[in-house]
Amino acid sequence: MNWGLLQQANNSTNGSGNGTNATNASGGMGGGEVQTLPDTLASLLGLGDGPLVTFVMGIVAAGLVASFLLTLVAVSGIWGKRKITAAFTDRIAVNRHGPFGLLIIVADAVRLLSKELIVPDGADRPAYDIAPIIMVSSALLGFAVIPMGSGIQLADPEAGLVYVFAVASIASVGLVTAGYASNNKFSFLGGLRAVAQNIAYEIPLVVTAASVVIFAGSLRMSEIVAAQSATLVSLGPVSIPAWYAFVNPFAFVLFVAANLAEVGRNPFDVPEAPTEIVAGWQTEYSSVYFVLCYLSEFIHIFLGGAIIATLFLGGPAGPGPEALGFVWFVLKMLAVYLFTQWARSAVPRVRIDQLIEIGWKGMLVLSFANLLLTAVIVGVAF
Repeated sequence: MNWGLLQQANNSTNGSGNGTNATNASGGMGGGEVQTLPDTLASLLGLGDGPLVTFVMGIVAAGLVASFLLTLVAVSGIWGKRKITAAFTDRIAVNRHGPFGLLIIVADAVRLLSKELIVPDGADRPAYDIAPIIMVSSALLGFAVIPMGSGIQLADPEAGLVYVFAVASIASVGLVTAGYASNNKFSFLGGLRAVAQNIAYEIPLVVTAASVVIFAGSLRMSEIVAAQSATLVSLGPVSIPAWYAFVNPFAFVLFVAANLAEVGRNPFDVPEAPTEIVAGWQTEYSSVYFVLCYLSEFIHIFLGGAIIATLFLGGPAGPGPEALGFVWFVLKMLAVYLFTQWARSAVPRVRIDQLIEIGWKGMLVLSFANLLLTAVIVGVAF
C-alpha cells in the first residue's frame, strides 16, 4: 500500500506538496483555484468576469445543472425504476409506449399533472403547500458544491462538505411539515418516523464523512477529490487508485448503509411503509404535489450517490481523457441508484423499533469507532 503517494496527494491539496496531481484521475480538481461552471460558461462566451456576468452565468449554470438532474430523474425514476424492478422480480416492464417503453415518461407526466389536486379538509395551509417545495429545493441545492467534472461545479466553498449535509438535512423539515399539515394520522406517523430515522442515521453519516475529512485534510469538495488522485497499490500494469472506498472500505460500507436510511430505501423505508401506514407522510398528496414529492425522493437518491462518488469513489476520476470525467461521475451516481433499487426489490423492511435500534446502538457506535481508528492511523502513518 503506497502510503507515501497517498500522503503526497493529501499535502498537494493543502498547498504543502509539489502540486502535481494526476489531472486524468482527479478530473482537473487540483490544489489550486478551481474553475467553476459559471466561470467556464463566461469563458466560452467571452463575457469576462464582472460581477453582473458572474451573477447571470451563475443563474444559467444552475439552470443547466437542474435541467440535467430533472431529466435524469425523469428517465431513471419513471422508466428506469420499472425496468430495474421488473428485471429483479422476473417480470416484463413497460414496453408499449414508444421505443423500449420510453414514452411512459411523457404519459406519466401528463397523467399526474392533469389529475385534480385534492386538499384534505382541515389541512394546515400554507404548510401543506410549501412542504414538497422544501424537499425538492433541499436536494437540488446540495448539488451546488458537487464537483461533477473539470469545470463542472457551481461553487467550491471551503466548507463545501458541511454545506451539503446542512442543506440535505432541510428535507427533514419538509417531511415533518407534510406529515403534520395533512391532517391525517397516517401522514403524521410517517412524518414522525421520518424525523426519528433521519436523526438516528444522519449522525453516523456525518461522523463517517468526518473520517474522510481526516484523510483529505479539507472540507472543500474539490480538494477531497484531488486527495484521491494518487495510486494506492500497483499490481503490474494495473493500478488501484487511492479512492477512500479502497483506503477505508469499512467507512465506505457504513456510509452506504446510512445513506440507504437517509433516502428511505429498503430496509429503511418505514416512513412510507405501504403495508403499515398507507403511504406515510405523502398519503394526502396528489397531482403536481405528488410529482414534487416523487421528484424529491429520487433527487435525494442521486444526491446521496453524488456524495458517495465524491467522498469515496474519486469524484469524476476514471480512465481516459479528462473530458470523460463527467461521464464517469454520472455512471457512479447511477451505480449507487442501481444499488438502492436492488435493495428495494430484495431486502425486507425492518420494523420501526429495529430501525431505531440499528441506528443508535449499531451505526452510531461503529461510526465513532471508525472515526477514532482513522484518526489513530492518520496520526501514526502520517
